[in-house]
Amino acid sequence: MKKITFLLAVMFAMASAKTNAQEDLKRDCTIKYNLFKGDFQSKKYDEAYTNWIFLMDNCKDLSVNVYKLGATLAEDVRKDPALAKRVYEQRLQYYPTQNPAKVHSDYATYLSNNELASEDEIFSILEKGYSIDPTKMGVKNLYLYFQGVTDRNKDTNPQKVFDTYDDVLESVSEKLEGYAAKIKQIQPDTIKVLSASEKKRVRAYSINSKALGTVEGGLDAIISEIATCERLVPLYERDFEENKTNAIWLKRAVSRMFNKDCQTDPLFEKLAVAYAEASPSPEAYSFVSTVLENNGDDKGANEMKEKAFNLETDPLKKAKYKLKFAQAAKNRGQLSKARNLAREAIRFNPNFGKAYLFIARLYQSSVNNCGTSEFEKRMVYVAALNKAQRAAAVDPSISAIAASYIRSYRGNVPSQKVIFTAGVNPGSSYTIKCWIGETVKVPSK
Repeated sequence: MKKITFLLAVMFAMASAKTNAQEDLKRDCTIKYNLFKGDFQSKKYDEAYTNWIFLMDNCKDLSVNVYKLGATLAEDVRKDPALAKRVYEQRLQYYPTQNPAKVHSDYATYLSNNELASEDEIFSILEKGYSIDPTKMGVKNLYLYFQGVTDRNKDTNPQKVFDTYDDVLESVSEKLEGYAAKIKQIQPDTIKVLSASEKKRVRAYSINSKALGTVEGGLDAIISEIATCERLVPLYERDFEENKTNAIWLKRAVSRMFNKDCQTDPLFEKLAVAYAEASPSPEAYSFVSTVLENNGDDKGANEMKEKAFNLETDPLKKAKYKLKFAQAAKNRGQLSKARNLAREAIRFNPNFGKAYLFIARLYQSSVNNCGTSEFEKRMVYVAALNKAQRAAAVDPSISAIAASYIRSYRGNVPSQKVIFTAGVNPGSSYTIKCWIGETVKVPSK
């Protein structure tokens, strides 16, 4: 009996000691955390480092700030790759629900920038972040992830590439539309004088839009190599029966066929009609209108366009439909009508850079048809240049793409020698011939 009593006393003492030790550690963690945070905020990084290491070793689930702030100590102050890896890995282990997509994205960036992992390892981390929430990933990493998917699947599983492209692009487009709406809300027109805080917000939204626009252009460049009509048609023909009531699949398929100018293939009509049946919507009706126009039913096409347009209430989406109608008109060779529709798109969204760039490309396509002399032909480039410059000015998301057109058009405007030979005064007004009929300034230098 005495032996049992002794054992119970020992066990109680050990449990009590363990409890006291845990309480002591908890108290030490709180004290050292407050010291660490205070020193860090005061930029006393050496003092902060000592307490931070204690927290990393002994207080791993105390606060996510141990890792948020600690990343700076590991990466920027100590520049210790092994320690930085530990920060990311412990944060993902102990705070798996605290913005994990962004953490995976940042981790992949760090490993890539410091050459601490193979391409496959980095892709695996990006894949995890993407599967959680692609909208939280860094702009560059969205592009890298899609490139990785393309490299691994373009020959064996192109549908996976297309699906990933659509997912990423929808995420990018959603962000771009959000920034466009915010900018329009702050600055509904060019007349309004913005306050300092409003300018700051518009600048931030513009920078983010420009970065996203660069990604959008990069994605298009990657997929353009494999998304050809010759590849799309048999692929969608194969999968149509299985997906003929799948609104998402149909929307993506018909959109890609439209964007790749595959509307003349009979499959486009089949996809458009099936999409409208599976998901009666403004977007579906807009594709059906293209089918009706291709079949020569202009009256039916116009009615369907009106139906699509009137059902939509968002002016930014109305602008997109107008531009889609403009693209369809261009594909039928109706250039003047295409420009008018693009102008209508701009009326609904004055910052719609794609519409301005669309008009610029229309002008470029008519260089040889809107002039007989070198001067007249090169003046068409002036009109195209003006529109491309306007696109870059009003829409940050398209500025990178517009820049390439601006360089090209600027290189083709008439030189002073050509202007002199034509007997025209630099700086004077000139009206371009044929369907364009736009008045521009003759270059003065």
